[in-house]
Amino acid sequence: MPAAARRDTGRTAWLAGQAAEAQVERLYEDSGRPIAARRWRGPGGEIDLIARDGAALIFVEVKASRSHAAAAERLSRRQMDRICASAQAFVAAEPRGLDTEMRFDVALVDGAGRVEIVENAFGG
Repeated sequence: MPAAARRDTGRTAWLAGQAAEAQVERLYEDSGRPIAARRWRGPGGEIDLIARDGAALIFVEVKASRSHAAAAERLSRRQMDRICASAQAFVAAEPRGLDTEMRFDVALVDGAGRVEIVENAFGG
């Protein structure tokens, strides 16, 4: 694939990811859970969205693909571990620190723009 075509493909994927994140952000905000941070960078890497649910925090990983199943397959154990490491750094600055109630959601966005939110997706 020529470099220009790769660039166009990469840009299209980036724009689709940004649109998916914006759509998921609206869903959380519309449900009364305001966004505390977008694309927050911690020691483990980036967290797409961080929402507040009262005193609790929701760390949201957004995955977009042709289907919800294909999007879910894009989340690896290694990535979950990195998100957890970054989440620990984020909550360290919260009033309750590591005692802050939190959960990890995965928002799956399919090719038609339908969103499926898997709450507490990392277990526990």
